[in-house]
Amino acid sequence: MSSTHDILVIDDEPVVLQGIERICRGEGLAVDTATGGMAGLKQLERHAYRLILCDIMMEDLNGFGFLAEFRRRGNRTPVVLASGYSTGENAIRSLQCGAFDYIAKPFTADELIAVIRRALNYNSLLEENPEALTAKVPHVANFHSLGRVSWAASKPEGTVLIGVDDLFIKTMNGLRSVELAPVGTNLVQGTSCATMTSTDGLAHSIMCPVSGQILQAHGEAATNISAIETDPFGGGWLYRILPSDLEYSFRCLTSPSDPSDRRQVQQKEEIS
Repeated sequence: MSSTHDILVIDDEPVVLQGIERICRGEGLAVDTATGGMAGLKQLERHAYRLILCDIMMEDLNGFGFLAEFRRRGNRTPVVLASGYSTGENAIRSLQCGAFDYIAKPFTADELIAVIRRALNYNSLLEENPEALTAKVPHVANFHSLGRVSWAASKPEGTVLIGVDDLFIKTMNGLRSVELAPVGTNLVQGTSCATMTSTDGLAHSIMCPVSGQILQAHGEAATNISAIETDPFGGGWLYRILPSDLEYSFRCLTSPSDPSDRRQVQQKEEIS
């Protein structure tokens, strides 16, 4: 296998491949393309990549099938799945299957660049020290996570706190500001619930882990962003919500007690 390339883009629509390739090359990235999941797997026999961007809806081998085979081969390279069928279910399933992130079509150039930069930052961190990427989450009852993007923790009174995963913050390479939705907003699992702007000016969308109505937006976290950077599982929580169907939402997430969740758990005072 030859030297590692930057990005492999897999999609069965030539116009999509051309558009993504143009955006990536504008960022100085080396891009290869493949017109379908099987072609993508063959491409991986020739080159290694720092990031793979793969469409879900393809005829020969869809994105979920590609990701399953890719992981079966023991490859940890970040994979971002994309789909024009931009449902919360597709987003949730993508992270459940081990994708680094999910992006809905049609996306803007800035949205694509934001996801790409985080994924490439993740790959760099992975190469430097794989163990450093193991999340150390709080030992909190009913704590659940949505991939390495966001988390939710149910409280005795029936509310749920939600926040952003520490890895999401690390891969942003510096946090400039946070935009939260107002109290009363109905959040939907798998769709955007907040926007974080990194120091390079790119906006990063936070995928909501649980559906429900916002009872409290944590204004202190939005105005004092160091709380999110230094304590994302504690004082950096984003919302307190009234969940609409917590049992269903939690079935779509993982918890530290779930054998499929390999993240390490650290002892910590329960989130208030």
